[in-house]
Amino acid sequence: MGRVAKGCGFVRPLIPLVISGREVLPLVEGGKGISVSNGESSGAWAASGAVGTFSGVNADSFDAAGHAIPQIYHGRTRRERHNELISYAIAGGIHQARVAHERSNGEGRIHMNVLWEMAAAEQVLHGVLEGARGLIHGVTCGAGMPYRIAEICARYGVYYYPIVSSARAFRALWKRAYHKFSDWLGGVVYEDPWLAGGHNGLSNSEDPAQPEPALPRVRELRSLMTEFGVGSTPIFMAGGIWYLRDWAHWIDDPEVAPVAFQFGTRPLLTQESPISDAWKRKLLTLKEGDIYLNHFSPTGFYSSAVRNRFLDELQQRAEHQVAYTVEPVGEHVAEFHVGARGRLVYLTAHDRQSAESWVLEGFTEALRTPDSTLILVTPPQSFQIRTDQINCMGCLSTCQFSNWAQSEAGTTGKKADPRSFCIQKTLQQICHSDDVESELMFAGHNAFRFGSDPFYANGYIPTVRELIDRLVTGD
Repeated sequence: MGRVAKGCGFVRPLIPLVISGREVLPLVEGGKGISVSNGESSGAWAASGAVGTFSGVNADSFDAAGHAIPQIYHGRTRRERHNELISYAIAGGIHQARVAHERSNGEGRIHMNVLWEMAAAEQVLHGVLEGARGLIHGVTCGAGMPYRIAEICARYGVYYYPIVSSARAFRALWKRAYHKFSDWLGGVVYEDPWLAGGHNGLSNSEDPAQPEPALPRVRELRSLMTEFGVGSTPIFMAGGIWYLRDWAHWIDDPEVAPVAFQFGTRPLLTQESPISDAWKRKLLTLKEGDIYLNHFSPTGFYSSAVRNRFLDELQQRAEHQVAYTVEPVGEHVAEFHVGARGRLVYLTAHDRQSAESWVLEGFTEALRTPDSTLILVTPPQSFQIRTDQINCMGCLSTCQFSNWAQSEAGTTGKKADPRSFCIQKTLQQICHSDDVESELMFAGHNAFRFGSDPFYANGYIPTVRELIDRLVTGD
């Protein structure tokens, strides 16, 4: 008999599921990137009989004395810094797996989360799974189409959990690779692309401003999994999960069950959560609408984050933008001079008027984008953008901001895009400082509920075990 979820007039048994080879509560810690879910937090989830997930995206590593090793790059080229980053990532992943294993007390399951679009994802996976053999039970992977994740995990006897946002995406993965490794498919994570935090899987055919209900999409996914012979494999519902009482009808719905529930945002506010106290306090102040689904990420994906000065500046860059030509064409006949040499470009009369007004406000630097547009920024902003682009360490497989690519060419072949940002830099800084205003703060769209949920009244921050005990009541 599982623990009982009750509330709002219902009582439903929260039936344990076999996940990564062991029967556990169907509650999963969402794996957030760069030190936001680590060995301490994931180990605590596992010790409570659930599934803990640490981030394998440039996780923190420590020296023999227990001091965190700063991820400082000494290479003179992007390629050299890229190789340094891979070494940091492997060492950090192994360390966090060991911590999680120790903290779990042999209970629950430990998963690692990686992004397929992160730098050298396959190399990092091999390095961590080899160096932490027997300590990691499953790997979740999204942010792209992770075809090779099945083969890699099967090699190490580890279950794999692709993160998808549609049945169509899973069909493509299954047809290309997963059908060969079905025994190691531990589950499929359905991540709601409108409600989840971090990077979102919105396709070109989906409208970011028109959310679709999750249930029909998950039913379609389950139908497809049944067609492929994996109908009893759990689906992890992720994105928009807060109270289990709101999802009780999913538990025994034959069109979606068996189902587990993945929590990405609520685990941020626990005693074991490694984020700063400033970050935790900020979460308690959020209001509905404070989470912004935006398209600024250098990955090219949509992502959801807390509105703050960081996102405001990116929004400003996008707004201070005009299309230009290098010769008079059509309505582009108004002359405008850019750069220290005053190179002549042509704008529409209306856009030149806007650009000149921005210049008078101090936005005197014009930076070219890959889309034949200019953005107007201040001199300090321009200096920081160019510095960050020069210091690129190749943290993604391809990066729109710096034009890095991990291919032999080392470049996307396109102009670097100043409308984006160095994601490695800002995520490292928010994870290792108290600055929650001028750095990127990923969060799910339910984060505003911290402020109204009575569980967190008077700034109360629970332990992981207290949170899980609360979740199984339906609240």
